Amino acid sequence: MYTDQSLICKDCGAEFIFTAGEQEYYARKGMDSAPQRCKLCRDKRKRYRNTVLFEIVCERCGEVVKVPFEPSPDRAVYCGDCYRILSGKK
Repeated sequence: MYTDQSLICKDCGAEFIFTAGEQEYYARKGMDSAPQRCKLCRDKRKRYRNTVLFEIVCERCGEVVKVPFEPSPDRAVYCGDCYRILSGKK
C-alpha cells in the first residue's frame, strides 16, 4: 500500500507531492527511486533535452555561452545577463 509523500525538488527547491498513484506506476515500471524534481522542472528538462545548442561569445562581456538558436553572423548575440541589462529587463 502506498501513501502520498512530500518531496523537495532538487532544482527549484519547491515542495511537491509524490502521490500513491505515481508510486504505484513507478513500481510497475521497475523504477525504484522517487523523483528528484517537481513536474515543472521535469518538463523543463524534457523540453531542452533534444534542443541543439550553439556556442557563442557574448558581444558585450566576452563570456562563452550556449544558446538554443543558430546565431546570425550579421547580428550581435549576448549572454542572458547582458541581454537583460541591454533590454532593460530584470
